[in-house]
Amino acid sequence: LAARLVPGRHTHQFYQAALARGEELPVSIAIGVDPLLLMAASTRVPPEKEFSYAASLRGGPVELVRLENGVPTPHAEIVLEGYITAERAAEGPFVDITGTKDLVRQEPVIRLTRMMTREKPIYHGLLPAGGEHKMLMGVPYEPLIYRAVSKVAAVKDVVLTEGGCCYFHAVVQIEKQSEEDPLRAIDAAFQAHGSLKHVVVVDSDINIYDPQDLEFALATRMRGDEDLVVRPNVRGSTLDPRSVEGINTKVGVNATARLDKLWKFQRVTPPGLG
Repeated sequence: LAARLVPGRHTHQFYQAALARGEELPVSIAIGVDPLLLMAASTRVPPEKEFSYAASLRGGPVELVRLENGVPTPHAEIVLEGYITAERAAEGPFVDITGTKDLVRQEPVIRLTRMMTREKPIYHGLLPAGGEHKMLMGVPYEPLIYRAVSKVAAVKDVVLTEGGCCYFHAVVQIEKQSEEDPLRAIDAAFQAHGSLKHVVVVDSDINIYDPQDLEFALATRMRGDEDLVVRPNVRGSTLDPRSVEGINTKVGVNATARLDKLWKFQRVTPPGLG
């Protein structure tokens, strides 16, 4: 089988190191695992720390079995054992997170040597562009953005929105202390998530999980000639249909109230409507 290895990610790094040694990379493919293992595998943690993170999420150890090729693997419905080879084959076309077809690429071939299953295995398939796909793609980036923004501003919350495929659009909520805070937050968010396309920074009184409240922030606190940050011709994501080989334009929006005129932006709730 052929599988995409994204350059720079851990598996690709291990694969490149194996090729440099003139070896194939031993792997296991576990299908139908504890959902917390899926979350841990999708989260950007240091190399080889995924199982430790999964144990933290579970509140207990993750039992592993070492396969014949030397790779430790968790209990699963189906386990495929094999090696990533130097051979290449066309991968795709497949539907990706946007619900559109991704590019067909020449990707490494995985040579399978063994398959193990439960007596009556359940095949757990992630529906392309479905809720599980978006959650596993997006949720792990939210803490990375939160951590990056926390170094430059008083961040309160971060969400990658469903309308942005849980991948391309972020909303960052801050406790604004200076007029530079939103601009710093925008830059930090783009640095933390390289595939991010648009980011909106709002105040702590805006409900970032309510699209109407976000639109209210844009309508009342953002001015186009002052509050847009445009980064043209920068690296984004090849999953974005508007990118050209991954190159696109990124836009940050400052939708926060001006500190010197807070009285103009203070929200007044009429009695009985709170």
